Amino acid sequence: MDDSNEGRISRRGFLGRTATASAVLAVGGQLADTEAAGAEPDAGGSGLVDVELRVNERMERLRLDPRVTLLDAVRDELRLTGTKKGCDRGQCGACTVHVDGRRVLSCLTLAGSVTGRRVTTIEGLARGGELHPVQQAFLDHDGFQCGFCTSGQIMSAVAVLREGCPRSAEQVRELMSGNICRCGAYDGIVDAVRAAGAAD
Repeated sequence: MDDSNEGRISRRGFLGRTATASAVLAVGGQLADTEAAGAEPDAGGSGLVDVELRVNERMERLRLDPRVTLLDAVRDELRLTGTKKGCDRGQCGACTVHVDGRRVLSCLTLAGSVTGRRVTTIEGLARGGELHPVQQAFLDHDGFQCGFCTSGQIMSAVAVLREGCPRSAEQVRELMSGNICRCGAYDGIVDAVRAAGAAD
């Protein structure tokens, strides 16, 4: 037996160890981020953290795995299913919500990272049974077909109008480009956003 290879690591072994180390560092980084954001780790050692979310003006206290996304927290824990899980990779915009008035992709946002901040979902837009002007505009201008992407489209549109009213169809398309409609209802969406902006 040749002893010249003793103590050497094969390419496969090296890649395996690198992948394991990367996974450990990634989970450790997420835990550190969650703790830094204000989520309290469980002293009992279960790995769960206490998270306090202000969702649609209601305070919600949850015990979550630190890796739980804001999307999964609002859908699975708070049963606010208007926010949709589309690609789960931040590419379709169906999960768009507002955090402190700014649009975010909830599938890419850890729930623990928004502890104490103001979260608004599609359920929080209407006031006293009256639809938000953007919601009404989507109805008036047929800004949807199957409706799956509609809540994310509306949440993005509200934020776009808050950021500064786009005047042209091209501007609306550019500012809303992160929200995909697989049915192709883009003309109605653009008309709805422009109408809501004109009425504002």
